[in-house]
Amino acid sequence: MQHLKGIILIIIGAMLWGATGPLTEWILKDSGMTVNFFLTVRLLVAGVAILSFLQFTNNSVMAVWKTKYWSRQLVIYSVAGMLGLQFSFTMTIQSSNAVFATLLQFLGPLFILAYTSIKVRTWPPKYQILGVLGTLLGLFLLLTNAKIDQLLVSREALFWGLVLGITFAIYTLYPTRLMAEWGVLLVVGWGMLIGGVVLGMGSFIWQSDEWGLLFDIKLLISMFSIIFFSTAAFVMFLSSMNYISPVLTSILSTMEPLTTMVISMIVFSTRFGLWQAIGILLMLACVTWISVASEKAEKYNKN
Repeated sequence: MQHLKGIILIIIGAMLWGATGPLTEWILKDSGMTVNFFLTVRLLVAGVAILSFLQFTNNSVMAVWKTKYWSRQLVIYSVAGMLGLQFSFTMTIQSSNAVFATLLQFLGPLFILAYTSIKVRTWPPKYQILGVLGTLLGLFLLLTNAKIDQLLVSREALFWGLVLGITFAIYTLYPTRLMAEWGVLLVVGWGMLIGGVVLGMGSFIWQSDEWGLLFDIKLLISMFSIIFFSTAAFVMFLSSMNYISPVLTSILSTMEPLTTMVISMIVFSTRFGLWQAIGILLMLACVTWISVASEKAEKYNKN
């Protein structure tokens, strides 16, 4: 029963994550709202909500600021990790679409693999190299539909997609000690709040003429749906790790890009060529294979 609970949690969580992409795409492309305003409101509301919940449940949310070492790490994570990832992801959506952005985010483990290999100064195992090559081939098919002289996304989208991969690696690798010391929710809550404050101050959000857009009920519901879905998905993802293995989590996480694709096809009439569809499946299969094989290799080395 506990195993089934973990499976249900990760599937629902991944689907909720996948639903936020098309919602974001709709807001940015149909409402006229800018990335800076959208992200500032999203991060501030989510950050305040998480920290308020922790405070309400008798958790001290200010203790992390009493030590210069931890507070410095928290600020770096908030700007380079949380804000960097959220901003690059949203910019990728704006310059392309939710499907492309979600798939590029799903490729984040490849950047982590590259960083780890450079750090230890050794080539990755053969299965990881083959997995990376297969993933890159899938990405090529997605971007060109197997036509070398035809790029189906803009150079701006490629740039932000690359930044997205880098910031995903920072977001994943940098705060491990921070979260182990202070807890995931506290770090994420402060990360969102600080990221929202930094972005809001940098874009002079108080001078924005977009505040009136929030009086649109449909837009307001969409905004809060994104905030709720992303927060709930995050909690479900973490909770699932208590009941199922990381390998199964990695496999079932493929529901995220698949959900994004289905919603985009229904709402935005997004269509893919045959080779693009093959490329998407190849990317998902290779990334999942890398995750599964890495987990098995780690267990083998420990034994």
